[in-house]
Amino acid sequence: MAELKQLARRIFHETLAAIDIPAAMQRKLWRDGTVLHCGDELVVELSGYSRVFVVAIGKAAHAMVDGLAPVVAGFGGADARVAFGGIVCGPTAPAKVVDGLRYFVGGHPIPNEASLQAGRAILEELRSCDERTLVFFLLSGGGSALVELPVDPAQTLEDVQGLYSALVTCGAPIADLGKVRRHLSAVKGGRMAAAAVRATKITLAVSDVPKRQEAALASGPTIPDPTTVDDAMQVIVKYDLRARLPRRVCEWIDAGRMSETPKSGETAFFNAHFSLLLGMDDLFHPAHRAAEALGFIACCDNSTDDWPVVDAAEYLMKQLDEFAGMHRGRRVALIADGEVSSPVTGPGIGGRNAAFVLACAERIAGRRVAVLSAGTDGIDGNSFAAGAVADGESISRATELGMNAGEFFRASDAFTFFSRLDDAVVTGPTGNNLRDLRVLLAE
Repeated sequence: MAELKQLARRIFHETLAAIDIPAAMQRKLWRDGTVLHCGDELVVELSGYSRVFVVAIGKAAHAMVDGLAPVVAGFGGADARVAFGGIVCGPTAPAKVVDGLRYFVGGHPIPNEASLQAGRAILEELRSCDERTLVFFLLSGGGSALVELPVDPAQTLEDVQGLYSALVTCGAPIADLGKVRRHLSAVKGGRMAAAAVRATKITLAVSDVPKRQEAALASGPTIPDPTTVDDAMQVIVKYDLRARLPRRVCEWIDAGRMSETPKSGETAFFNAHFSLLLGMDDLFHPAHRAAEALGFIACCDNSTDDWPVVDAAEYLMKQLDEFAGMHRGRRVALIADGEVSSPVTGPGIGGRNAAFVLACAERIAGRRVAVLSAGTDGIDGNSFAAGAVADGESISRATELGMNAGEFFRASDAFTFFSRLDDAVVTGPTGNNLRDLRVLLAE
């Protein structure tokens, strides 16, 4: 059975290797003299601008800049008429810097001081953008925490960190988290676009959110917010967040100072464009190809996005069994993506990916099945792993080591469980973030 685990790891790693963000950027963007093409839908005459400004935020920020810079930086050569500059904020320092750009290393999943510094710097620069400025927003997952600034200037870094700690541990899906974040932040919910109201704005996105939920990506800093103050308040009540939020944040909310975010039809969005660079299909396709190249009959399932982790485990295991039943005598692979909901219920180490695998471990005990779940960003919750992998022998091996799977699950300590089995999936930060990938194999 150990072979199935290794095959699951191989499918995951080959999928990561197939995700080339700079190459995707340059397929989407190309320049013909002074004419910049953005896919088939947008053509920009650069000679109409005196400045190109870049705002890159998220776990794929550096890779996206690497793809954009060769296309637009230095336009015009030594006598360039277009100034090039910008701000980049990712979870790590860049391997190489691009001239003209300022870099910040933000915090994730909890903002740090650099997150707030980046937020202030971005807003200051955007407010100076005029009609002759072309702004590129390069957005990827993780941007919500990496760049932040509260609407209320009295709120401190500790207040922001307390807010995020309450949100990321309450078990709410990303769509609900975004409703609150957007209404408490000066850099989310369309407010970056509003800060550069006169400029031409192009947003390119590497998405870790479901289709048609673009407002959830980095909490939608450049697009109209489809949610309202009432929506945010409903989330606060539903997840009993009032008891967990910092005092200063609660007082600000109670004083009725939460204001509406920019909405569709407002001037800020008249000259704004949004384009998805990479999304769900760009994760499914290489994973599907990798599984089939290893001799598996493969299918994809994206129906468990935002499901509670136990419900997702039960559903996908049932799907795997049914798929295997249709192809008896053959190896089968079920590929799933998206984020499951895994509330923090204990003081342990791990995230939703390792928790998903742990929820499957007892269900596959003694069977020729392997389950892997890992984040394409290389980080799972508060651990340094991307996720974990298990097979039909995992529970018996854990028992021999005196570990009880249920106890570790309740303690939110799935990383420790799989680390002791040498079954944590560790990649380090990958520089991309195309959602979580789950690989379920059976023979």
